Amino acid sequence: MIELHQLLMFVAAGWLLNLTPGPDVFYMVSHAARQGMRAGLVASAGITAGCMVHVAAAALGVGALLAASATAFTVLKWLGAAYLMWMGIKLLFAKNDSKLLAQDARETGISAGSISLARIFWGGFWTNVLNPKVAIFFLAFIPQFISPDYAHKSLAFAALGLLFNINAIPVNALWVYMGSSLARRAGWLRPRLHWLDRTAGAMFIGFGLKLALSEKPGT
Repeated sequence: MIELHQLLMFVAAGWLLNLTPGPDVFYMVSHAARQGMRAGLVASAGITAGCMVHVAAAALGVGALLAASATAFTVLKWLGAAYLMWMGIKLLFAKNDSKLLAQDARETGISAGSISLARIFWGGFWTNVLNPKVAIFFLAFIPQFISPDYAHKSLAFAALGLLFNINAIPVNALWVYMGSSLARRAGWLRPRLHWLDRTAGAMFIGFGLKLALSEKPGT
């Protein structure tokens, strides 16, 4: 399916791509800085789950439909843009609850953060699933590492997609650690968390607008 040197190139390219800041990175870092390492890791898990949906869809041919159909791409693009901007608006108008967060950080009860963590997970999940560019990326990136004469291309695609997502876990954990370290080591940040919300909100609105104005690759 793939030779060793190609596999190493695939792993290295995946790390470089995951080190590039984007909506996923900012989503993980902002939650890690705001609520700690656990929230950041949950955000990372949601993003990874969303990527797996795209890998499975592309392996089954749905991703190819998005790449070929302007209508399908446009519908998913506008859904994704609307979702990103909705998240941004919520963060822009979020209340300053830094005192509550400080109290939650001192508590260890399971029920204290369960709803919040669930929302963080599904937020990361839908941020990825509703972005057609993620599907197009996998369709453009992964086939380069599959031998043209390999008989089971869908299986190879799924295997490499799974490897890409596993490969991303340590990079995502590094981003999460950086975000949580910022909150833990900079005591002045916690009373100013509402500004982190505002910044995150503006960034997500920007990502949404960028996605809304984007053209289908190849047009």
